[in-house]
Amino acid sequence: MSDIGKEVVMPKLGLTMRKGRIVEWKKKEGDFVREGEVIAIGETEKLTFEIKAPISGVLLKIYIPAKSEAPVGGVIAYIGEPGEKPPEIPTITEVPITPTPAPKPEVSVAKPATPTVRATPRARRLAEEKGIDLSKIQGTGPGGLITEEDVLREIERREKYSLSGIRVKEKIPLTPMREVISKRMVESLRTMAQVTLGHEAVVEGLVSAREELLKSLEEKELRVTYTDILVKIVAKLLRDHPYLNATFEENMIKILDEINIGVAVALDHGLIVPVIKNADKKKFEDIVRELRDLTTRAREGKLTPDDVSGGTFTITNLGMFEIDYFTPVINPPEVAILGVGRIQKKPSFDEKSGNIKLVNTMWLSLTFDHRVMDGHIAARFLQDLSKILNDKEKILKIISED
Repeated sequence: MSDIGKEVVMPKLGLTMRKGRIVEWKKKEGDFVREGEVIAIGETEKLTFEIKAPISGVLLKIYIPAKSEAPVGGVIAYIGEPGEKPPEIPTITEVPITPTPAPKPEVSVAKPATPTVRATPRARRLAEEKGIDLSKIQGTGPGGLITEEDVLREIERREKYSLSGIRVKEKIPLTPMREVISKRMVESLRTMAQVTLGHEAVVEGLVSAREELLKSLEEKELRVTYTDILVKIVAKLLRDHPYLNATFEENMIKILDEINIGVAVALDHGLIVPVIKNADKKKFEDIVRELRDLTTRAREGKLTPDDVSGGTFTITNLGMFEIDYFTPVINPPEVAILGVGRIQKKPSFDEKSGNIKLVNTMWLSLTFDHRVMDGHIAARFLQDLSKILNDKEKILKIISED
C-alpha cells in the first residue's frame, strides 16, 4: 500500500454502532476532494451522518456503493495522488459485520404472470423490472395481447395517479429517517397491545416551581423548561412504578435496573429520541444542560448512536404546538410512553372556599403495553404524577435531590 494515499473507513459514532449504510456518495471516482470535505452521507437505523475526507487528494476508488452497508472500521473508499494505484480491499462479505442478523426487509416483487396472461416478451420484461402485475392490464394488441406500450401507459398512470384514481400533485420519497420511523411505529403497534390513558392534571405546582427555578438558575444561564422538570420527576417516580420501566422479551417481563429517559425532539424531516442515561441519579442542573446539548445536536444532525440508544421510558411533549391531548406510540423495546399537552387556565371549584377559581391544567396521556401491565398500574402512575405536579414544594424537593 502506498504511503501517499489514505483509506476512508466507516466511522464509529458510538459504543453501540456496529455498521453503517452509505446513503449517497457526494463525490465520484476521479474527483479531487479537500481534507474535511463531505464525500458521502451515511446512516444507521436512527441517524444520518456525514463522512468527510481524511486528507486532500483524488478519490481514486469507491469500494462500497450507495445503498450498501459496511462494518465500523471497514474501508469504503481510498484517496490518493493522481495516477496512484489504490489497494485491493476485501469485499464486504469477507468482513464480519454483526452477530445479530438484521430482519429481512419487505420487498415488493412482481408476481409472475400466469399462463392465461398473453403478453409480448418486451412487455413481460418491462413489467418484471417495474413490479407490475400483468393480470391487471388490459391488452390492446391482437386478441387482447399486452404490448410494451400497454405497460408503459400503466407506468405513466401510476406516476400521475394514486391507486384510487386521483391525480397526484407531488411525489415525496421517504427520507431514511422517515422510513425508519414508519417501520418502527407500524412494528410497535403490530407487536404490542397498546392502550392509552388520559388524565387532565392540575399543575399549579409545576408552573410555580418553574418560575422559581427560572429565577434561581438565571445567573447560571440555564433556562428551565417544563420538559426538564418532567424528566427529573418521572425518573424518580419510575423507581416506585417498575412495570413502566421494563421490557417484554422471551415471553417474560424484564424489570430494568437503569432508568434512561428518552425525550422526543421534532426535526424538519422527522423525529428523534435522544436519551438521558440514569436520569434518576443525575442532578437537575446536569439534566437541564444535557437535554439542551442533546436537543441542539439533534437539530444539527450531530447525535451519535449512543445518544439515542438505551432508553427505558420516553416523554413526548407537544404542548409547544398547542396540542391538548394525543395518543403517543410506544418506542420499542420500551413498554410505556408519556404524552404531554399544553398548559391552559381553566375554572375549578375550590372545596375549601366554595369558590370558582382559574387553575393551570395539563393533559397527560400515558400509552402502555397491556401485555406487561393492567390499566390500574398505569393509572396509579398517572395519579402519583398528577399529585406531584400540583405540589410546588414536592417538586422543588425532588429537584434538589442528587
